[in-house]
Amino acid sequence: MCGIVAAIRFLSASASRRRQALLAMSKNIRHRGPDWSAMYSTPDNTVFLGHERLALNGITSEGDQPMHVFDADGEPIISWVVNGELYNHKALAEEFGLKLDYTSDSAVVGPLFLAKGFETASLLDGKFAVAIYDHRDGTFYAGRDHMGISPMYIGYGAPGTENENAIFVSSEMKSFNDVEEVDSFEAFPPGHYLVQKADGSKQFEQWYKPRWLVDETYVPDKPADHARLRDKLHAAVEKRFMAEVPFGVLLSGGLDSSLVSSVACRVAASRNMPPLKSFVIGIKGAPDLDAAREVADFLGTDHYEFYFTAQEALDALRDVVYHIESWEQCRASVPMFLLSRRIAALGIKMVLSGEGSDEALGGYLYFHEAPSAEEFHRECVRKTSRLHLWDVNRANKATMAWGIEARVPFLDQVFLDEMMNIDPNEKTIDLSEKPDGVHPKLEKYVLRKAFDTPENPYLPESVLWRQKEQFSDGVGYDWVDSLRAYAEDEVTDEQFAARAERFPGDPPETKEYYLLRSIFEEEFAKKVKSASATVPRGRSIACSTPEALAWKEEWMNSAGDISGRAVNVHASSDGFGMDDRAMDDLTVFANGNGAGASASQKKSVAAASALPEATQQQRRQRRQQAPRTPPTARRGAPKPRAAMNGAGRVASRHLRTSTIRLH
Repeated sequence: MCGIVAAIRFLSASASRRRQALLAMSKNIRHRGPDWSAMYSTPDNTVFLGHERLALNGITSEGDQPMHVFDADGEPIISWVVNGELYNHKALAEEFGLKLDYTSDSAVVGPLFLAKGFETASLLDGKFAVAIYDHRDGTFYAGRDHMGISPMYIGYGAPGTENENAIFVSSEMKSFNDVEEVDSFEAFPPGHYLVQKADGSKQFEQWYKPRWLVDETYVPDKPADHARLRDKLHAAVEKRFMAEVPFGVLLSGGLDSSLVSSVACRVAASRNMPPLKSFVIGIKGAPDLDAAREVADFLGTDHYEFYFTAQEALDALRDVVYHIESWEQCRASVPMFLLSRRIAALGIKMVLSGEGSDEALGGYLYFHEAPSAEEFHRECVRKTSRLHLWDVNRANKATMAWGIEARVPFLDQVFLDEMMNIDPNEKTIDLSEKPDGVHPKLEKYVLRKAFDTPENPYLPESVLWRQKEQFSDGVGYDWVDSLRAYAEDEVTDEQFAARAERFPGDPPETKEYYLLRSIFEEEFAKKVKSASATVPRGRSIACSTPEALAWKEEWMNSAGDISGRAVNVHASSDGFGMDDRAMDDLTVFANGNGAGASASQKKSVAAASALPEATQQQRRQRRQQAPRTPPTARRGAPKPRAAMNGAGRVASRHLRTSTIRLH
């Protein structure tokens, strides 16, 4: 995983100005590739390919990019840059008789393009963002992996100018901040490739088209095969051992990270490798710390346990918004950002992580409320197809902020297709049912059962059958509660009441999101229109999609909260309140012309307005009579600011020294 930039048919300003613009673009993402930087340009300085390298494979200079295929006269025919890992590069070289002139796995891309043309993206197995320039006819080709695990953004020159055919590419949109010639940009769609001809004509094509993704009427009926599921996860994990540098596992103690860690330990043992390093972070007393310690002891990993305070997390908030390029997922991104810094300090460059299973198998707690197996499946498709905007975006950018690559075995193409084609009746949750006669049908039952092998256990029973705990909650409830309280202090009631003026068309529904969006707009002020359009919209309950709010009437009529504690099946849901003040304010939109309300807000208001008048009146009375609970009085809320800072100075000592447990 590295960082790439490109500019094609870049004509304005002087040649020197154009090169300086590309160098600035590349420098803005240097955190992604701290090992080396390089920039290639055509003789006329209208095509540029830049690379910021994090060397994991072929780590000598022979693996540096940009890369080229040359003709007999030493002139480049094909030039390319890659951000990602290509696990089948050797198999492709053998299958198509490709000559590789570089030592890195990225070396296969150019020769493959020469041999197979526009099929290139569909033949690659891994995570990738590629940019290829064909010197023979001026064709530009760019492609992104099936799930968008490698980030990629595409920018465009202004219509009607000399740069109207210009295309700009970068691994992160912050590269475009200071380039005047980038008129607009967007996220490059996952599972697609782009072809632009020399005349400027261009077209996106979708190359990743499994039936579960493209056929809205499809509901799978294949029974779960536990042995096959287990074998395919083994293969996905082993595939991701491709590295020539030290690596480890992120171990939160939840089901997904624990299974990845367990399988990885078995792979390492089969290769006579030393014990893997495992890493966890949390506020003292956090659920994840104890669970991760239990798993680490069971697996015998070389376990590192780090702590942070709520104040330290708040201090990192602006940096995190800048790095993940979103106001969403900040709760989970901050701990991951802090942990990644600690991991980098140990000389680790790659970690295995557990993202993807919750989406494909319906692991979030709100899935308990799915009205049918068919709707359960549709929600899995919605969640999985949008991962590049959510957990995948967070996991990639929060780690790459410190030059750490996170690899995600659950999103392996083969394993993902296996999960998405299981009959959703086997995925649905029913705690009153015990399919094996012993264990309740919890979230991700099919995955738990696939690794329920008592004769040779993968995990302790208590972990294998532990309730889902979202990362932002598991690192310590004080963090989420402190963020909400901090937003209450930072955003005045007057500012929040006028949020439709501050954020027209899509006003935030809580003070927390008012604060995060304000930070985002300050960091990306120069390109705020395009930047904001890359961030997903809509309310959520416990990480649901906006569409799933229709499952329960009370969800439709609340401002929502992404915490798992927002669902009453969570063991710690008591006392966790969702802010309904925003919904009070939204009734103003329903009584007026709706100006300032987003589509999702109008949908919620319409649903509430459709209720019987007596029910609406009862709700209004309850809201008027209910006391507004001060943030500092809520369950698990932080102490007043001065006291919290004092405690923070004492507690921060633990983060600086960090308890490191060695086995």
